[in-house]
Amino acid sequence: MNTATKLSGFALGLAVVFGTTYGAGQLAGPVAEVRVDDHRDDGRHDAADPATTEHDDAGHEADSPDGQLPGGLLVSDRGHTLVPVATAAGEFAFRITGPDGKPVTAYDISHDKRMHLIVARRDLSGFRHVHPQMSPDGTWRVDSPLDGPGTWRAFADFIPTGGEPLTLGVDVTVPGELTEVPLPAPASSTTIDGYTVDLTGTPQPGRSTTLTLTVSRDGVPVTDLEPYLGAYGHLVALRKGDLAYLHVHPEGAPGDGRTAPGPRVSFATEFPTSGAYRLYLDFRHSGVVRTAEFTVQVGDPGAVAAPEDTVPDDGHGTPGHEHD
Repeated sequence: MNTATKLSGFALGLAVVFGTTYGAGQLAGPVAEVRVDDHRDDGRHDAADPATTEHDDAGHEADSPDGQLPGGLLVSDRGHTLVPVATAAGEFAFRITGPDGKPVTAYDISHDKRMHLIVARRDLSGFRHVHPQMSPDGTWRVDSPLDGPGTWRAFADFIPTGGEPLTLGVDVTVPGELTEVPLPAPASSTTIDGYTVDLTGTPQPGRSTTLTLTVSRDGVPVTDLEPYLGAYGHLVALRKGDLAYLHVHPEGAPGDGRTAPGPRVSFATEFPTSGAYRLYLDFRHSGVVRTAEFTVQVGDPGAVAAPEDTVPDDGHGTPGHEHD
């Protein structure tokens, strides 16, 4: 059952990290949270002080076998920090500071872009994937992808030149009356704007698994998918509870002489723990990027939310929209 909640002018949800990093001090650092209020008279956002880290309600006590955290759980990692920037209403802005505390201005291109900004509400609805533009001072700006009230998780996915790939995350709260969206039950098929996307593959925690998504339209396989971000599909997975971020890599690439432009797009995946995950597949066809969404259960079904917290997938996914 949906629950309506009034979000006031301060951030309500705390970003969470795994129990294995709770109290890790220099590793984890603070997990920041930001209030976004488009109704201020001066049209600017507020930035709250960093919040204290807490255990994940989902009770994750361990992560990947190599001890590495999934992305997006930390606001600061390997000397780099995601710093939200106050800006005009209707805009979202941030900087990445480096080990010297100064804004980073040099980035490598990854998946055709130097910066990927992914946002999702903490109930795993409202997913958006956009690409900000950087000013000379290292500030990244984009029209705000935060579509409505709620506590959102914003992920900056990038590679600083000369460094390792990083995904940093911060919570942002948009005040207003919020209606929680229950997590849809696991399903192997969904539809979006007349396209049907079928999912095959059985992910297991800590093991490499190939997931294949097959796109059709009106019952006819789509064999002319268009490249998007250097592939025929782009997949993000978020874990229910802490929103651990998994940026999944496609198998093959357009123009490599062996990867067909549909109807199947395959991804090498490794989910670190049991639990419920939400998958978001971006694909482009006829010049429009659409997002197909799935809930998958990895490993122990006991990690799924209680039955009253799930509803059957309505098969509509996220309304189609163009990506930047």
